[in-house]
Parts: sequence; C-alpha cells; structure tokens
Amino acid sequence: MTDDMQTERKTDAVREPAHIYKEQDCNPEIIANSVVSIIGYGAQGHAQALNLKDSGVHVIVGLRPGSPNRKVAQDAGFEVADIDEATKKGDLIMMLIPDEVQAETYREHIEPYMTSDKTLAFAHGFNILFEKIKPSPDIDVILIAPKGQGHMLRRMFSIGSGVPGLVGVAQDVSGRAWDRAFSYAQAIGCARMGILKTTFAEEATCDLFGEQAVLCGGAMELMRAGFQTLVDAGYQPEIAYFECIHEMKLIVDLVYENGFGDMFKVISNTAEFGGYRTGKTIVTDQTRAAMRACLKDIEDGTFASAWMNECTTPQGKTDFTAERAAHAEGLEEIVGKRLRSAFTPCEKVTIRPQEPQDEREQK
Repeated sequence: MTDDMQTERKTDAVREPAHIYKEQDCNPEIIANSVVSIIGYGAQGHAQALNLKDSGVHVIVGLRPGSPNRKVAQDAGFEVADIDEATKKGDLIMMLIPDEVQAETYREHIEPYMTSDKTLAFAHGFNILFEKIKPSPDIDVILIAPKGQGHMLRRMFSIGSGVPGLVGVAQDVSGRAWDRAFSYAQAIGCARMGILKTTFAEEATCDLFGEQAVLCGGAMELMRAGFQTLVDAGYQPEIAYFECIHEMKLIVDLVYENGFGDMFKVISNTAEFGGYRTGKTIVTDQTRAAMRACLKDIEDGTFASAWMNECTTPQGKTDFTAERAAHAEGLEEIVGKRLRSAFTPCEKVTIRPQEPQDEREQK
C-alpha cells in the first residue's frame, strides 16, 4: 500500500478547508480521446456509461456471458462485449460490479489484458484498500467516486446538474493519473457540483463507516425502533409510520438543502426543544463508543474479512440473505407499502440492482 493511500488524520482543532475543484479544473479532452470500458451495467454502471456517452466518450460495456443486462445496454446504444474483450479494447477500465466479486473477476478476466498503457479505475476503494486486488505496479490506478447512487447520478446529469464526487490516485505511473481522474469525473457530471481529492483508504473507510453507523445501519435501526416503540405502546401502525419513517425524508431534505441550523429554524419551537432535550439521551456515550468500535472494525480489516467470508462460504451469503428477507417482511414494510399505494404517488425511482447481483450463483 502506497503512502498516498494512507488516510491522513487531522488532529488540529482548525484546519484549512478542502479545495473544491470545478469544471474549469478539468480537461475534458483526456477522457474524450479514450475508450472507456465500463465493467457492469447495474446501478452505477448504467448511470456512468450513459453520462459518459452523452459527454461524447466512446464507451464499451463489459458483461459476463448470459447477463440479463446485455440487451438493456445494447438497447441503450452501447457496444457490449465479454469482460475479457472489453478490457482488451479499453484504455480505461472502470470496475462497477459488486465489491465481493471484483477480485475474482479481475484475476480471471481483466488482469491478463492490463497492459502498461491502460488505466484501472474504481468507484469505491474497498478492493484496493484491503488488497483484494493487487494491480501490476506498471499501470495507473485511479478512483472516481460519485457521492450519490446511480439513479441520482443519472437523473441530475440529465437535468444539467450533477452530484459531488471524490477522486484519488493509488498509482501514477504515467504522471497523468490525476488529470485522467478529473477528466472522467467531469464527464459523468461531478465537476458541475464539485470534486474533492481523497485517497483510496480515506474514501473506503469513511464510506463504509457512514453506511454502517449512520445511513444504512444507524438511521434504519433508529426508524424501526421508533416505529416499534409506538406500535408496542398501542398506537396505530400507520401513524407510527408517518411520524418515525415517512417524515425522515422531510427533515433530511431540510438538512441537505440548508444545514442543521436552518433546519431547526423552519421546524416548530416545540420540535426544536424536544430535539435538544431528547436527542442526546438516544445517541449516548455508549452509542459513540459503538461508532468508534465500528470504525476500528473497518480500519483493521475485520469487517472486510467478515464480508468476504460471508460471500465465499459454501452456502453463499446465508446470513446476509436471511437478514434481507427478515427486513422485507417487517411490519413497517407492510404498513409502508399500504400507505404509499393509498396516497397520490410521487416520482418513483427505478431500482436497478448491481450487475451481477449474485454472480456466484449465476455462473
């Protein structure tokens, strides 16, 4: 692991704000003169491929034989090839299949064709940080990580906007790796909002922590616990759903648009007082200790090992699949579906699973 991949921890009370790069800092000709092979056509794959195509970039979509997304990509106007062939043809190979199948796919279908004039790119630092993939030292290895799910990346690009992005470099053999990363980030729309420099280690660690401790772990369990507390106390599940789950979006949107301070200005004084009074009794020192333990679990590789073990057991993702099924059958899901179908629908997001979703079972 190179020094550039190490996360630099800031201990100063005050630090200089990170520089935000915009379109004027990027050279669009670099990526426009390249052939980009997108490996995978799921949530991120389809979004990045379409954005690149709309930016005038020659894109090839690399998929496994028999992938149901081959026709989808072809119908969108892309040249589709097996992953081996896409790697041979591409100047930049962007890995957009799930973390758990990247290493095997790389070893079998990409590494044999990665000549020194090619660039290997990732949207997440997981496999490089935890050394599941060890690229040859004679190629550039870069990171372009949009800070938004695929559907949002595509939607915002389509209306002339974008989502922020992170760029990083693990190996800069050519001396142009940073320029290429910025050029790619601009082509998918990130420079319209702003780009930050990072490292593979920082991106992967912070991303995993945010998902587990807050976004997909902490916040989800908090909403479920609040819902269940009201239901157990005898209140209507529909009312509990509105108060503890449905309205979460309203508050998050206010924070997203204006920050915590202005969010408090537009809610009622009663809600603000209650938040100040009770919030710290819910998120306690014990909660913060659990967060620190979560971070350590990520930093020392324990989580990565657990996830890889889950994916490679003979049963294949048994606990993971059981958890997914259990959450899908929860009372909050049943009530939520009933309420969403009963009220005037808003714009719905088309859910596109990653490609391949379950490669191990589909081989």
